[in-house]
Amino acid sequence: MEQDTTRLADEIVRFIRMGTRFRGMLKTGDLGAEFSALMLLLPLRSLGPMRVTDLAEIKQADPSTISRQVAQLVKAGLARREADPEDGRASRLAVTASGEDACRRLDQARIELLGRALADWPADRIAAFTVLFEEFNNSVEALVRTDPAAAPREIV
Repeated sequence: MEQDTTRLADEIVRFIRMGTRFRGMLKTGDLGAEFSALMLLLPLRSLGPMRVTDLAEIKQADPSTISRQVAQLVKAGLARREADPEDGRASRLAVTASGEDACRRLDQARIELLGRALADWPADRIAAFTVLFEEFNNSVEALVRTDPAAAPREIV
């Protein structure tokens, strides 16, 4: 088991290293914000308007980092601030129509690029890998949420 875990750890590092190049291959055109900021649109679209602190918790990131990324989204017109109905002093972030369009473009680009990468895979292998990858992500997410050592850190 240890040998398999070591091999998996190596493959995860390899996957992460490829991430920047993979993102660079996404053909979305200029959406007006950095990729990391654009990725905030996805939970906002699926979960609805939320405070920056809630978004930071979902993304397991430092709230100050999320605040800077949110500012990019608002400036680009992809998201808007609105009053929080539960606390008039607070605001929450919501996706705009332009943000919805950006999400569709991101989704389409990701699906097309993954389709190219998996073109030679049989459908049953893709389905099996999807189930296993989701299970893996759920396990890692559960660990991250319960381990105090995994608190979000600002990357300098």
